[in-house]
Parts: sequence; C-alpha cells; structure tokens
Amino acid sequence: MGLSSPELYLAVDIGGTFTDIVLDTGKERLTSKVLTTPSAPERAVVEGTAAILARANKTFADIRLFVHGTTLATNAVIERKGARTALITTEGFRDVLEIADEGRFDQYDIFIQKPQPLIPRRLRFTVPERLDVHGNVKLPLDEASVVRIAERLKAEKIEAVAITFIHSYVNPVHEVRAREILLEHCPGLSITLSSEVCPEAREYERTSTAVTNAYVQPLMAGYLGRLEREFRERGSTAPIHLMTSGGSLASLRTAVSFPVRLIESGPAGGAILAARIAAERGEDQILSFDMGGTTAKVCLIDNGQPFKARVFEVDRSSRFKKGSGFPLRIPVIEMVEIGAGGGSIARVDALKRIHVGPESASSEPGPACYGRGGTEPTVTDADVTLGKIDPARFAGGKIKVDVDKARAALDEKVGKPLGLDTQAAAYGVAEIVDENMSNAARVHAVERGAEVRARTIVAFGGAAPLHASRVAEKLSIKRVIIPAGAGVGSAIGFLDAPAAFELVRSLYMRLDRFDAATANTLLEAMSQEATALAKEAAEDQPLREERRAFMRYAGQGHEIPIELPNRPLTEEDTIAIRQAFEAEYDRLFARHIPGAAIEIMSWVVLVSTRERRPEKLGPVSAKPAPAPSGKRTVFDALLGKAIEVPTYERDSLEPGTQISGPAIIVEDGTSTYVSTSFDATVDAGKALVLTAKNSEGRP
Repeated sequence: MGLSSPELYLAVDIGGTFTDIVLDTGKERLTSKVLTTPSAPERAVVEGTAAILARANKTFADIRLFVHGTTLATNAVIERKGARTALITTEGFRDVLEIADEGRFDQYDIFIQKPQPLIPRRLRFTVPERLDVHGNVKLPLDEASVVRIAERLKAEKIEAVAITFIHSYVNPVHEVRAREILLEHCPGLSITLSSEVCPEAREYERTSTAVTNAYVQPLMAGYLGRLEREFRERGSTAPIHLMTSGGSLASLRTAVSFPVRLIESGPAGGAILAARIAAERGEDQILSFDMGGTTAKVCLIDNGQPFKARVFEVDRSSRFKKGSGFPLRIPVIEMVEIGAGGGSIARVDALKRIHVGPESASSEPGPACYGRGGTEPTVTDADVTLGKIDPARFAGGKIKVDVDKARAALDEKVGKPLGLDTQAAAYGVAEIVDENMSNAARVHAVERGAEVRARTIVAFGGAAPLHASRVAEKLSIKRVIIPAGAGVGSAIGFLDAPAAFELVRSLYMRLDRFDAATANTLLEAMSQEATALAKEAAEDQPLREERRAFMRYAGQGHEIPIELPNRPLTEEDTIAIRQAFEAEYDRLFARHIPGAAIEIMSWVVLVSTRERRPEKLGPVSAKPAPAPSGKRTVFDALLGKAIEVPTYERDSLEPGTQISGPAIIVEDGTSTYVSTSFDATVDAGKALVLTAKNSEGRP
C-alpha cells in the first residue's frame, strides 16, 4: 500500500516450510522466521506475531494494519486436501473437466498424464436449462431437478458446490435461482457461482476456476475465520487484508468469497518487492528470483512492472509444460514456480541420476539437519554440508542445525548409490537444483520472448541469497541485488502493494457495430462493484480507475488488451480504439490487417489505490570492508573445490562497503554467498549488489 506512516504494520507470509513475519514500526522493520504449523497454520502466525511484538515492546492492540499472504489454497489443490465438492452444470456438460480444451500439452507422448479433476465424475450433476449466447432463456431451469440434487448432496455429505451453467456470464439468472433452492434444502452449504467468480466466455476455464474456488473455500474461510478470531481475542482491531495473485490487497470478506484469487498470493508479494527494488535503482530489466523452503519462483519485471496475465495454471502434472495443469482465469502476476526450495528432497533414480524436488520435507519433519525426524536429504542439508550455512545462526538461531545428520542423509541416499563422498554428493544436489532454477528462468524468458543475460537478478527468500551467485553464473548474468531483509522478502513486498479489485466481464461486440449505450451500462455497473470491493481494503486512500477491452480480429482465438478512456464511450471513440488496437497488434506481431473486422470479447475495470513511486537512490562513497567476523570453509561450485572464505555480519556493513568475493555475508533471515566470480557492494538502500569481476561473469 506504499505504507510510510509511523503506525504499526504487520505483514505475514505463510510458506510451505517457514512463516515469515515483518513488523514495520515506521522507524525500523523487525523480521522473523518461524516454522509453519501445517495442522493449524494460524498457530505459527499468532505465536510468531506475539514474539515479534514483544521485541518491539508492543501489543496486538497497537497493530494498525495486518497484511497476509498464504500458500494454503495452492497446497490444498496440489495435495488434494480441499473440501468435499460437487459440480452442478447444464445437461450435456458433465465431462467438461476431462474434455478440457481438447489440447495435448505433449503431442508426442502417448502415455500423457493429465491432472485428475478436483471433483470425481459421480459428484458432477446436470440440470435441464439453457440460455443462448445473448442471455435469453431457451429452456427454463428445471427446479425439481435442483431439489433432487440437493438431496443427493446431503446424502454424499457435500461441503461445497460449484454451479456453472452455459452462458451464465451473460445472464446469471439460473445460477442465482439454483443457489436459492440449494440453500433452502442445504443451509450452510458453501456455493460458488461461475457468474460471480469468473463471468467470462470459455466454458472449460470458467468451470475450472469455479470448481477450484469451491474446492478451497471452506478451508480458507475456516482458516481466516480462526485467524481473525485469534487476533481479536488478543486485542487487535486492525483490519486484515489479503494479498492476491495479481499483486494487490483485498479485504478479508473478498478473500473468503474468492479464495481462488489467493492461489499465488505469497509469490506476488515478492514480485512487488523486486519491482520496487528495480525502480529505486533505475533498473529496467529484472529477473526476480524467490527461493524459499519449498519452491522457487522466477518472474520478469520490465520498466518497474511485472508481467501480468489473465490465466494461470495450478498443479501442472508435467513441471514445465504449459497446458498440463488446471487453468484459472484470475488476475495474476506471471511467473514460473518449481519445486526447488531449501526443503526439496534429493533422490537417485534407477539410471543413477540425481533428482531434486518437487517433493519437499516441509516444516514437518523438515530437512534431516533440523533434527525433527526427517531422514531424506534436502537442498538445505547440501548447503549445510558445503559450508554455506552457519549451523548456529540458521533462522536467527531458532533452529539448531545438526551437520552430522545432514551428512548422514546425503551419504545414505545420494553418496552410497553413486559411489561419491559426502561433499561430492552435496555438490551434486546443489548443482542440480541450481540448474533447475536456471532452466526455469531460461524457459520463462523464452516464452515471453525476452533475453535473460542482460537482466539483473533480485534475489530474496531464505535460500535465494545462498544460490544467487551460482544461478547468475549459469545464466551469464553480471549483476545480482540482495535487498535488505531478503529472508522475508515476500512479506516486505506486501507492505508496498496497492489495494485493488479487478473485474472482467464477457460481452461480445463488433467494433463496426458498436453499441455505446450497452457498453457504458456494463462498464458503469462494473465500476460501481469494483469500487465497492476496493474500498474495503483501501480505507480512506483515494482510488483510481482503469478500463480495458480484450479485442481480436473476427475469428481469432485469442485477444489482446487495449486501454479505454475512463469515461462514457461514444460511437466516435471507435476510431481511436481501432487505431490503438492496430498499433498494439503491430507491436506484438509486426503488422496489422487493414480493414479487417475487429471484435471485443471482454471488458475490464480495475479500481486501485495510487502506487507510491519510490525515489531513486543516490551514489555512495566507497568504503573498505571491515574486519571479518570469522572464516568458514566453503565448497565453491565454479572452482570445484573447498576454499576458506571470510564471513561478515550484514548489520555491520555501511553503505559504500566493498567486499571482494569469495565471502559469506550473514544475517538472521538468510546468508549471502558471494562466489569467486563476484564482488559485493552495499548501496544507499542497504542492499547487497553483487557485480561480476569481468565482462563474462567469470573469475
């Protein structure tokens, strides 16, 4: 929200392994990492918050605003731990989840495995009803069928229902009536209407989004309700705002209604942080690199803005392959996420190859070195063995790392099967995970038509600063920025997020048959709804509105977004709209089609608070490095051998301090390994800036 007042702000990010907490007092930012408590996630949040408030000599009653991001919705989908859910759809559309878009994400694999639908076929019910493409009733809703389905839902002990009728995005009348009937017979049932969560054309995507929302809604409503209750009981009256996948804040009520919008809430905070870091330093091309305990996220940021998309895939059955997951039509910051975190488990396959992830040791039992019962070797175990982690300082000293258990796990599961000593086994695990992350960055850049080598990496998360140097070497990137508080970077990013709500509605219209009255009626209704929802999170902050249309040439399968004036439209505006469409088409595809018919498929209204533009940082005077706080033996991947490196306390480094690599810079939330190919400087914003020693990024 661009928060800068001296009041107390709390940001919490629940990850698969750690829960990150940031307390902004206006004068300083206190940070903490605590282990996530999967069985009751609110427990880690409450206990961690109480501890950090005690450090600041504050209480729950002093909190002005609580901003929250979580992976609970994502994990529920991936692990299939959501509610017992049913689908009610139009007769003839029972199998839309299997049919999907009839595409194959790998056309040459005859054994292709698609993700199993969240709702089994026997819990998908159909109802006689029909609307045409204009929303006119062709076949009235068979209410008796809905009543019979309600009895089946009670017998099956269904907790949540998704209702997706054909063409309901134009006219929701049948979906609304079906909900009324169900609630009469099944009070308390959680119901998602596709016309509310995703009022857009494209039947499969709309159904998939509604089903996912219904699947996670009871879980998220229960968790957020318990969290709010715990905070209120401890004296907090602060509003709770949730981070959305699109990089904005939503109210608690909105989050409970549309939990599908929280699928990528944590990673979105990291992208916002990276965008601010880039703006402060005048960086135009950024590769955001977020590596935590369970996953690694890569995002491209150009000119201070992360790439955004309207469709996101969750639970990809084939890790890098587009089309292998469930599509969700929600506003989202576009990124690639892979199972490559500190807790990612390493194993050796039948062909004697090392694999890392996507399975994670999570927080329970955690990596072997945690001493909490875990026996599988992980990336963290490899980092400990390679000397990159100080056992006494890990997670601010909250977790005492057992080096012997890390080495034993690597020996047993990697070293012995491959005939390698402990250090070589750890090196192999680290190299594989670094290559996986580098490859993810390459693939993501290629998909966006972008060049990766010219970018600057902004690295954050508990594990990213340990691996950023090696990832940069593999990508031939010459500059890496490690922001202050990097270990809890995503949570810090929450504090910079604007309050916003974006609405998308499908309404087909040819540009040469433009109906200004119909368009204006729709846009005004969308504006009022989006404004009301945005105000819940914006409090007293002024709001701004943006309007867009998704347009294409008649007969095409995909659209491009075009900005619209924020005022009532007239027929005369079609000239400027056509010109804007053709200009954007030229930019994307090199040439437009003169005179071809153009059609509008969907309309967008975004209402948000104004983003605070950070001031650019000035230069600093160079200062020599202080005396090292100690020395540590570290295995350097580029040299292929163990070397002795100095260690420095990050809190003791002043702006302008220059450190020649190799070195390790230690802080409570993480540690930064400056490899032999980089030198480090502390800039005016107290970020560590790693610069390659020569033009090739090599020593």
